Amino acid sequence: MDDKTPLLPFVTKFFEYDPLAATHALETMEEEEAVEILKNLPPSLSSKIFPHLQVNHAAALIKEVPSNTFIEIVENLSPEQGASIFMNIPEEVRKKLLDVLPDKTKRIIQELLTYPKDSAGSIMTTDFVSFHTDIMVNDAIQRIRALSNLKQPSSYVYVIDSENRLVGVLNMRDLMLASPDSRLESVMIRDVFTINAFTDREEVANVLSSKRYFAAPVVDNENRLIGIVKTDQLLSHIQEEATEDIQKMFGAGANERVFSSISFSLRKRLPWLHINLATAFIAGAVVAMFQGLIAKIAVLAVFLPIIAGQGGNAGFQSLAVVMRGLVLREISPKEVRKLVFKEVKIGLINGVIIGFVTSIIAWIWIGNPILGFVIGLAMIVTLIVAGFSGALIPITMKALGLDPAQSSSIVLTTITDVVGFFSFLSIALLFQAYLV
Repeated sequence: MDDKTPLLPFVTKFFEYDPLAATHALETMEEEEAVEILKNLPPSLSSKIFPHLQVNHAAALIKEVPSNTFIEIVENLSPEQGASIFMNIPEEVRKKLLDVLPDKTKRIIQELLTYPKDSAGSIMTTDFVSFHTDIMVNDAIQRIRALSNLKQPSSYVYVIDSENRLVGVLNMRDLMLASPDSRLESVMIRDVFTINAFTDREEVANVLSSKRYFAAPVVDNENRLIGIVKTDQLLSHIQEEATEDIQKMFGAGANERVFSSISFSLRKRLPWLHINLATAFIAGAVVAMFQGLIAKIAVLAVFLPIIAGQGGNAGFQSLAVVMRGLVLREISPKEVRKLVFKEVKIGLINGVIIGFVTSIIAWIWIGNPILGFVIGLAMIVTLIVAGFSGALIPITMKALGLDPAQSSSIVLTTITDVVGFFSFLSIALLFQAYLV
């Protein structure tokens, strides 16, 4: 840098006269060269540059400047701009830099860096490429080529204004065919789909799936570009969450893994096994109410597991559809009644068809048409209740502020078993004179 020191007064004047143009010049330099220039500029002048830098470039430079310059730069940024820059800095380095700042500034930026667990901001990546609107097409192409040689992550190329607000996206074909001396704002696509950082990730997944994008820009409440969500990464998170829901539905801990310790697995599973045991005794108590009838007509015991199995399967079908609808936010409060009625109607139709088939099988097998009628009628009742319960259980749990995935299957199995056993044995009791 010594051979360039005589040029420093001219560099300083350039930064003073046109900070925006100076910013673009810094972005075209090698990182080491840009850092040397910033180190030799007055802190007050360096602080005027950073609000105009791309956040990923600003993050690379701000780590290397002297601490007094660093503090003045951050103090001159809006909290949102500061958070966007810090988001692009590795966590271990970020912590050290934040500790240098005054407590008030540090606290505000830390709050802005924290996004809800299931939000787009919590899963976004800051590896993206963006240029300012007044960059020339030729400069942008050269920069994209340089990034390609460095194996930088590929994605869409975005266009931002002087405040880092997202204003456009580049189509590579349009960029290559444009005049080299054109500004990016003349060739960019202005209608850009964006995702707010606080949007729920299930909603993001639903939208990206319908639009078939492989990535989408994430913005803050001021429409500043702060990251991107990649579809493959999002699907990975959704799949992980789905497997957690499956585990919770069957009474295992959401954070239990294949090789979790035995003690950890026991702590997660045993409480729900006790609950399941209690519900099994409830179903057993229903059967015990009719033990005299079963002793007299032993063949009834043969059909109890058939009733339980069909009721459970039908209920799980309804439960799975409704759970998915809740996850993707397809069910509004005003549509709950319509949904439950639909599942009841499906249960009725399934019950009539399955009940008819079962009654024919029972008639041929046992040789008693009345027994076939009893089992068929009980099947209709059971499948109606299964559809009703499978729809209502997760909706009710959500309305109560509980996790709808948390062991819904245990509650559902209890209801279908109790109703199935009671309806079958009650109807059999009414027709026992024809079953003996």
